[in-house]
Parts: sequence; C-alpha cells; structure tokens
Amino acid sequence: MLIDFFYSLRKAKLPVSVSEFLMLLKSLEAGVIGPGTRLRSDASPLDASEYSLDDFYFLSRMALVKDEKNYDKFDKAFAAYFKGVDTIGERMSQIPQDWLKKTLERDFTPEQISALKSMDWDDLMRTLQKRLEEQKERHEGGSKWIGTGGTSPFGHSGINPRGIRIGGESKQRSAVKVWEQRQYKDYDDSIELGTRNIKVALRRLRKFAREGAAEELDIEDTIRSTAVNAGYLDIKMIPERHNNVKLLLLMDIGGTMDEHVARVEELFSAVKSEFKHLEFFYFHNCVYDYLWKNNKRRYAEKFPTWDIIRKYNKDHKLILVGDATMSPYEIVQPGGSVEYNNEEPGAIWLQRLSTAYPKFVWINPEPQGVWQYRQSIAMIQNLMGQKMFPLTLSGLEGAIRNLSK
Repeated sequence: MLIDFFYSLRKAKLPVSVSEFLMLLKSLEAGVIGPGTRLRSDASPLDASEYSLDDFYFLSRMALVKDEKNYDKFDKAFAAYFKGVDTIGERMSQIPQDWLKKTLERDFTPEQISALKSMDWDDLMRTLQKRLEEQKERHEGGSKWIGTGGTSPFGHSGINPRGIRIGGESKQRSAVKVWEQRQYKDYDDSIELGTRNIKVALRRLRKFAREGAAEELDIEDTIRSTAVNAGYLDIKMIPERHNNVKLLLLMDIGGTMDEHVARVEELFSAVKSEFKHLEFFYFHNCVYDYLWKNNKRRYAEKFPTWDIIRKYNKDHKLILVGDATMSPYEIVQPGGSVEYNNEEPGAIWLQRLSTAYPKFVWINPEPQGVWQYRQSIAMIQNLMGQKMFPLTLSGLEGAIRNLSK
C-alpha cells in the first residue's frame, strides 16, 4: 500500500489531505494509468510497484499537489521515497567568529594585521591627497605608496579592508571608493526562466480592473437578463480585465552583484512578463541623486532621482533589488559613493524613496544566513523599516504580502 508514501509527503511539509490521497487510490483502482513492470510478484492492486514510475509520478502529482509552488518540494519527496535520494536541508550553518579570528591570525603576521587596520573616512581622503602630491614614480607592493599589491590603502590588486582602488580589477571587493570608469551589462529581461515559482509568487500581487470598450461576454449577467426577458436571449458585454498594479523597480548592478546576475535576471524577466505598468532603473550599491536605464550609456543618459519621484506618484509600488553589501561610508557619508563625490549620503535618498512610496520592499539575493555579518545590510534594513526579504520563494511571498497590504 501507499500509506508510507503519504506520510513521507506529509513529513516533507506538503499540504496533502486524506481526501486527496483517497482520490489517488481510486484513480489507481479505476486504471487511469496502465500497469508497468512489476517489481514484486506479490504486488497488491494498489501498490505503486505495479505501475510505470513515470506514470505514477504524474498521476500522484496531479492528485496530491494543488499549488505550483509545491512542485519542487514534491519532486524531492518523491525522489527520496522511490529512489533513495536524501532531501537536502536549506539551513546554513553559521561560521563562528572565533574560527574566523584564528584563521586571520594563522594566515597573517602581527605586522600585517596591524597594517590592515582601517582608517576613518577623513584620514583616508587626506592621506590619499598627500600621497598624490608626494609620489613621483610607480610602486609595487609595500604599505604606503599608491601602487599594486601590498597592503597600502591606495592602488589595486593588494589587501586592505577599506582602501581606495585606483584602476585594476577587484580582488577583495572591500574598497570604499573606486576611481575608474566602470562598465556594467544590462540585465537580460528575455531570459528563459528555470522555474515558474517566481511568476507564481508575483501573480499574487496583481490586481485587475475592467477598462476600455465592452469586449468580453458577461455570462452571469447574460443568463440573468435572458431569464428576466422570459427566455429571449439578452447578451451582456463587459470591458476586458487589465492588470492595474504599477511597479517601480530599482536594481543594483555591478560589483558584488555580479555573483547574482542569473537570479536577478530571472526575477527581472518574470516581473516584465507579469506586469504591464512597469518602470525600471539601475543604481550601483546605493541610490543617490541619479539613476539610469542603459548601462552602456549611464554616464550620458542620467535620470535625476528627484525627477523620478515627481514623475511616478505614490500609486506605484517600489521594489529595490540589491545585495546591500558595501562600505558603510556609501550609506552615511557625503562623497562616500565608490564612483563619484555624491553631495548627499545614500541614507537620505533611501528615506526620500520610502516616504514617496508607502508600499516598498527591498529584495536581497544574498543568502539570509550571511546578513548578520554585513554591517551595511543591517543599516539598509533599518533604513527600510525591516522590509528586506531574501530572493527565495518564501522571501518573495513575504514581499508580495507586504506590498499587498
């Protein structure tokens, strides 16, 4: 019998009811799927081993799973029961702080650890100005001059937790400012989704309104009117239903977001296919006084953030997508942007956005288990009123519920 299979699905936290399970058994008794290769000669009429495993999979999923969001969970439970595949937990183990400290002490000498201590913002900028005035030649290695390698806070390809990267490539991704013209690639909004779960979650946000000319048949009103007319057909038409939700989507691009491109593209593609009224813009790390739509022309085609706030009113729901991983200076310090000297800190602009758009959320593609180790993430969470959600199915559902209130 399939009692153990039923309990294994319930153990996997699938909402399978007894009536649905009885429906599956009745379907097997009625011969909905034909017999396959018998695995045991004494198999009972309701034993799954009497049927093709593929046919039984599709029948059981159809009978037992009523929501698309549970397909992946069902697949794992089915494979674990019939093929012996272990289910994989989604919990992340936390890295102990003392382990990280011991690793640092093991890999660096005391002198190197001392050299890696961070300067504050003003000291960093004053020291850089002094180095630019004094330095006359190229340097490699060392802890003082602007160059490559070493532990100096200026240059590139070295090790310093809060330095200024001048050219080169990012190695440690810890620079508080970057002096170079950086090129980013637009997110692809036509990418084929690997899963339908994002679309399923987003559909819960959609609200419909009937607009335009009367083009659809209103069956209920037609039946009522025909009955009132003593049986004479009285056709009633109604306008089409249109998606009435307006979205403003702001997406972080470049830097540490490069690790999350595939997942953000899936989200972007799903949003564009589900919502008719969508406006999107890009930013880097934190929102400042301007945004852009095309990463190849972002220096030539800038959109002032104030203009965006004025153009798109509070009827829009605001979604910000970013890993919130940056130097704290970028959030609280004027001139703290890694790319240019912003007059006002990012915190001011985030407060303005949250005031202009009462319905807002921040979606973070970083695993939620590492959030507590990133100071900037905690700062962004506070600024956004704790409305930060992970880029997971449950996280998206929580974000949609928040936006729908």
